[in-house]
Order: sequence, then structure tokens, then C-alpha cells
Amino acid sequence: MHVGSFVLAAQFPGQGQGEALHRAVRTAEVAEEAGLDAVWLAEHHFVPYGTCPSAVTLAALLLGRTSRLRVGTAVSVLPTVHPVALGEQAALLHVTSGGRFTLGVGRGGPWVDLEVFGAGLEAYERGFPESLDLLVRWLREPRVSARGPRFSFREVPVVPRPSEALTEVPGPEVVVACTSPASVRLAAERGLPMLLGMHVGDEEKAEMVALWRQHARAAGRPTQEITGAAHVSAGVCQIADRRTDAVETLTKAMPGWLKQGLEAHVTVDGRIRSMRDPLAYTELLCGLHPVGTPRLCVDRLAATSERTGISRFALLTEGSGDLAATEENVRRLGAEVLPHLR
Repeated sequence: MHVGSFVLAAQFPGQGQGEALHRAVRTAEVAEEAGLDAVWLAEHHFVPYGTCPSAVTLAALLLGRTSRLRVGTAVSVLPTVHPVALGEQAALLHVTSGGRFTLGVGRGGPWVDLEVFGAGLEAYERGFPESLDLLVRWLREPRVSARGPRFSFREVPVVPRPSEALTEVPGPEVVVACTSPASVRLAAERGLPMLLGMHVGDEEKAEMVALWRQHARAAGRPTQEITGAAHVSAGVCQIADRRTDAVETLTKAMPGWLKQGLEAHVTVDGRIRSMRDPLAYTELLCGLHPVGTPRLCVDRLAATSERTGISRFALLTEGSGDLAATEENVRRLGAEVLPHLR
């Protein structure tokens, strides 16, 4: 089992953006010291929900500050960038880090980002498969051209080529954030592992893994690829000597962050969207994920892995909103939980 920290660089009420980013960097540094396997970096634009606008840029910094830790994006929002530009950055990080980089990509939402970056609603609603296929080809082939509705260009060489890196794999791993049966099928047909959100419980995640396998078999993906797919489960982790203390820590801090963060999202086309009740959502997350004593956290992660077949976890550890508390939480995760899962 591989456990990492899910880093949003969340801006809690009363905090500055620099404070949130500093906590994000320290979380990664402490994660390596504590023996965690990875950090996963979120990406958001124009909202305090997450203050990192470029997960791949922050990944570059953290790969340079660490020596063992795997660093992944969770996720780089594909509709708002050119797939080749993102592919070049991913290849660069793969080569220079010795293969420690994972590129997680997703469709994002119908946010004003699409207007600001000139992508348009079409890129979000229908353009994701074209962008994903171009990105994967860039990371796997020596020369690439495009003749699609959104991207069209003559054949050019891939520089740097990920396959020339001195690593065990020919290119950076690509993981796809999946929230619907359509996205599950998209990932499965390409043999790409899924990143499943923290709002989803074990039963639904198990169903999505089963659906992924079904579509992968139908697409003729190799059996070894299907059985060995390393999907990622996002969640929340807060460790305390008593479960009530862990829950109290999150219910005091997270609703304020969720309220101001989620309310700040603006749709590109004015569509009406419903927002989760911040307190109820926090309580839901506490019930779904490893929030409580170290023993409870061990049991919950083991149970999720057994029920879903998922072996990798990206756990939000900054739910307290406090730097010192976050560092302690990560250290306890490494010292008191991970040894029982390996």
C-alpha cells in the first residue's frame, strides 16, 4: 500500500495566500521526512479553495527539494492548457527527477477559467478526449502530429523524450480524475489508472473500479495492465488520541474554508450550481475516511483497500488549517499508521 498527502494549499479564513502556499511546501518536505510515499498537488484558479494555480510548477519545486518522494498532480486541468505544453513540462520533470513525477489530469469544471484562458466551454464539454490522447501520444512517441478539431499541427520531434530517461518506465505515469461513468470508460479504454475523489465512499469506488476493468477488457487492454492498474483514492486524514478530538479539529476548521472556497467558484456561462453544506460535507468526510486514532486510521485504510482493490491513497492532511498541526498530523501518519500497512 502506498500512502501520500493530498495538498490543496487551502486558504483558510483569516490566512494569506502566501501562508497557504508555505504550508503546502512544508507538508511535502515533512512528508518525505516522515516516510510517506508521495504528495499529490491540486490546481485551482481564482479561488481560495486552493491557492496553487499550477500543480506542475509546484511539483517542479518539490521534486527539487526532495530526493525520494514521488510528486503527482491531482490534477492538472487539461482543458485550460495546450496538451503539448503540459506534455513537455511533464517530460522535463520525469527526466530530471529520475522518474519520480506522476501527471494527474482532469476535466475541471465549467468555471470562468475557460473564459480567462481562452479555451471556451467546448474544450470542457467535448474536447477532453482529444486533449488526453494528444498528451499521451506526446509522452509515449518520438514524433507527434495532430489533425483534430481543436489541435492541428505538422509532425514535430518530442524534446526531451521521456523514454530516454534513466528510469524503469518509458515516460511519466498518467492518471485520470474520474467522477462519472463516461470518464471511467475514457480512462479504461486507454489503460490509464483513475484518481477517485474524496467525496466518494468505498462502495461507489469499488463500483467504479469494476466498471473500469469491464471497459478495459472490452477495449482489449492486456490482462496484466488491468490487474496491475494502480488507482488512487483521495481522502482526508486527521489523527488524534481520541476520534472525537480528530473530528472536532476538522469540524472547527474545514467548514469555514469550504464555505469561502466553494462560494468563490464562478461558472463560465452563468449556469446555476448547488453548493454542499460545508458542515455536513465535513461530517461526511469524517465518516468516510481515516479520521481518529492511529488504529482506526490503519483499519479504515486497510478496509478501503480490501473493498475497492485500490492500493494508493492521497490523503488531505491540512484540514486543521494550521501549519504546526499539519506537520504533526503528517508525522503521526508516517510513524503510527504506515508501518502497520506495509
